[in-house]
Amino acid sequence: MAHGVLGPHRARIPERTLRQDRWWLQPAATFTVFAAFVVYATWRAFAGADYYSTPYLSPFYSPCLSTECVDGSSDFGQPVTFFPLSPALLVLVFPLGFRMSCYYYRKAYYRAFWLSPPACGVAEPHKAYSGETRFPLIFQNVHRWFFYAAVLVAVVLTFDTVLAFRDETGDWGHMGLGTVLFVVNIVLIWGYTLGCHSCRHAVGGRLRHFSKHPVRYRAWTFVSRLNTRHAQWAWYSLFSVAITDLYVYLLASGVLDDPRFF
Repeated sequence: MAHGVLGPHRARIPERTLRQDRWWLQPAATFTVFAAFVVYATWRAFAGADYYSTPYLSPFYSPCLSTECVDGSSDFGQPVTFFPLSPALLVLVFPLGFRMSCYYYRKAYYRAFWLSPPACGVAEPHKAYSGETRFPLIFQNVHRWFFYAAVLVAVVLTFDTVLAFRDETGDWGHMGLGTVLFVVNIVLIWGYTLGCHSCRHAVGGRLRHFSKHPVRYRAWTFVSRLNTRHAQWAWYSLFSVAITDLYVYLLASGVLDDPRFF
């Protein structure tokens, strides 16, 4: 028996929706932005070039672990001795998996790409609903494990941000436009990562009495505040990581010179 919005247990309303507002604008905008990001990220991930310009390493390629990485881009060594594809593909699977399985992103792309449903109060075109209990959506349950991996990636990107204060000779004290972009990007990434629902559960879940765990309660309160704006963190960090990568690409390809502040 069908259990979707067009199933026998739903109200028989001939109109697709009774909403009078432009409900389609949000899913259309989400579709456009996500599609543009997917196209851009796919191009950059498979390019395998123009991802490092001293002292900046693109967040798409960090950490760079392949022997194919350009000189100076591997701060954690090159343990992967044979990988014929772009080095970005070794690491992007973790932040990508984290975002794809994120609770907010699920809602966003379920509505924008699958119309499931396209908006509140709008009937979806599907006659049945299985939730996330079947292949492939059942793999959304690995979100928590991707969260742990995303934390490690954020730590590495934080290290890259610190290195962005070096100059070409390795001396500290450099600050350019790229340094500012890296700082903004890592702040937004940490805001998105720590505001995750899985993080909220990890720091404050399964406790009977917060009063007996004051440290975890404070951490849970902090994460909960970030969590209330999880959607904004998700969008801002998506833009920032793409802009930061684009800036490194423009530097590495010789299109721009990094403006120096000191």
